[in-house]
Amino acid sequence: MNLPVAPPVAPMLAKAVKAMPSQDGTLFYEPKWDGFRCIVFRDGDEVYLGSRNERPFTRYFPELVEAVKRELPPRCVVDGEIVVIAGQSLDFDALQQRIHPAASRVRMLAEQTPASFIAFDLLATGSDDLMEEPFSARRARLEEALAGAGRSVRLTPVTQDERRAAEWFEMFEGAGLDGIVVKPGGLPYTPDKRVMFKVKHERTADCVVAGYREHKTGPIVGSMLLGLYSPDGRLHHVGVAASFPMKRREELVEELAPYRVGDSGEHPWAHWAEVAASDRQTGAMGGSGAAAGQRLPGAVSRWNAKKDLSFIPLRPELVVEVAYDHMEGERFRHTAQFRRWRPDREPKSCTYEQLERPVVFDLDDVLAR
Repeated sequence: MNLPVAPPVAPMLAKAVKAMPSQDGTLFYEPKWDGFRCIVFRDGDEVYLGSRNERPFTRYFPELVEAVKRELPPRCVVDGEIVVIAGQSLDFDALQQRIHPAASRVRMLAEQTPASFIAFDLLATGSDDLMEEPFSARRARLEEALAGAGRSVRLTPVTQDERRAAEWFEMFEGAGLDGIVVKPGGLPYTPDKRVMFKVKHERTADCVVAGYREHKTGPIVGSMLLGLYSPDGRLHHVGVAASFPMKRREELVEELAPYRVGDSGEHPWAHWAEVAASDRQTGAMGGSGAAAGQRLPGAVSRWNAKKDLSFIPLRPELVVEVAYDHMEGERFRHTAQFRRWRPDREPKSCTYEQLERPVVFDLDDVLAR
């Protein structure tokens, strides 16, 4: 490739803030997309899809490579997000399935669950390196560059109206978006630096602690496995709580020891190991361990097939309150944050019914703005 900005480039990042930054006359507000961050490099028929960790996505999304050739300028570098749109909203589970080692499955999934690219920054076009230009200028050039785009490459909406951004924050969650990104208009493109701002939803839920995984450094708690009961009485794995200080990880081992299960066959997730073994034999990739309609905590990781996802089972008697940003299907999209133990709650009362569900919003309406 012969571009003014060459791959790999680490994307510019955002730091989390509790409240929406007030408009000072320079800020731009955008929806926060929930997908795979990607910087697209195109030089004629050469296309490179760079991931957040600067490794290529190119082989996993052949349909996007062709879309870039059809819908982006002949020579450009564009920052954005790869998403899978299902019906009216984003489908992150389907997007995760796209990372697969088998070329035949990559081709099949490209047809069954085609990805789209949501563009939100322009690093270069033609022979012009725009990284030192202010964001306000890059956004204007991006709108020009995407004037001929179609359905596979889309331009993210943007506003400088703080009140409208607050409306978007509440409204767009129903389409699968998880917050607002705020960009100072004078900001140059700064790779791998948290110079933007992001505001995300935060809610709390009471969950059953049904096990834990050990930390990579040794026999201390790495993450606690969380569960919620469905109406049919089955305990589903919905995510993990982690990010404990090292001293606290050591203390948790002693606190959880009385709840360890002697016979794992009595645990509600006992059959996850059979599912994991089957996945390994068939080459299936996934992290949910779903079987017979139940979410389980173990299977082959699609990111690292050698990663140990085994866990130490606990009697499902402890309840913990955790904070989370939003749900992806029936699980927490990101790692939940420990808030406090809830000895006053009965484990069986920890059901999906307590979760707040956002009003559904059509993704096409989001992009039309």
